Amino acid sequence: MRFPSFVAGALAATALITPVQAQTPQLRVLTYDSFISDWGPGPAIEAAFEANCGCDLVFESAGDGAAMLARLLLTGERSTADVVLGLDTNLTHAAEASGLFAPHGQTPDLEVPVAWNDPLFLPYDWSWFAFVYDTTRTENVPSSFDELIASDLSIIIQDPRSSTPGLGLLMWIEAAYPERAAEIWAGLAPRIVTVTPGWSEAYGLFLEGEADMVLSYTTSPAYHAIAEDNPNYAAAGFTEGHYLQVEVAGILANSSQPDLARDFIAFMTTDGFQSAIPETNWMYPAVMPESGLNPAFDALHVPEVSLLLTAEEAATQRDGALDVWREALAQ
Repeated sequence: MRFPSFVAGALAATALITPVQAQTPQLRVLTYDSFISDWGPGPAIEAAFEANCGCDLVFESAGDGAAMLARLLLTGERSTADVVLGLDTNLTHAAEASGLFAPHGQTPDLEVPVAWNDPLFLPYDWSWFAFVYDTTRTENVPSSFDELIASDLSIIIQDPRSSTPGLGLLMWIEAAYPERAAEIWAGLAPRIVTVTPGWSEAYGLFLEGEADMVLSYTTSPAYHAIAEDNPNYAAAGFTEGHYLQVEVAGILANSSQPDLARDFIAFMTTDGFQSAIPETNWMYPAVMPESGLNPAFDALHVPEVSLLLTAEEAATQRDGALDVWREALAQ
């Protein structure tokens, strides 16, 4: 997840390289924009990893998760990245099929709500997709897609072609309503104010009052409760269940720093990485930090039904689901 990068811009600087710097190995990690924003986990993770790696950890920004995979598939073996961080299970099948990834070699004890044995991709955080709202502005909260369709509420969603939350909504509807997906999208279309390229733009517009609800995560209200001391945000619980997102990282097979890349993947499951996740990326950690979670996480909605297509199912259904989505929004 991403918080609150909608107020942050990307700054780039070029510095002269000293002889000492030139001898320092560099590890390049391709990830999504908000992960490396001043408010994201990137700065803390960079400092923690560099404290022991004897290297220079460089994060490269590539928009949202789905756009990141598209860029990677376009550049192929010409990519200068060593590690890709920010894909999810809706994208890993296509990423694996590219042949661009190498085994990570890790067998950690993970705390994710699904069995995990993928040799190429390792989780670092997870949550469920949900529609988030301001309790002071929205009173009649829908408890299902049908109730949302029947309401007069407005929503903002993300583009499934560039955004992992947008693709997650596509798969959520496919998993919950395999026979009614076209009907659900036709009903949702009048509720949609706009479709943004990524999560940051959508959440920013929601906070500016442009819509009643925004596609985000069940963990998003924790940001407001902890960082802003504002308990007025909540995730609507849907009786048909919520779709799970597990975010992962993988090593590129053509990495110029394979040993450092494996070190980083191993570091991902340690406290130096995982302790930064809950209150900067605002997701559940893949391994519980030594300090535990802020009590605000205890107040979050926990779905009674957890939905998740396999990576293969998501890849198989993606194109057809996109066609249904495009047709519904074109009406």
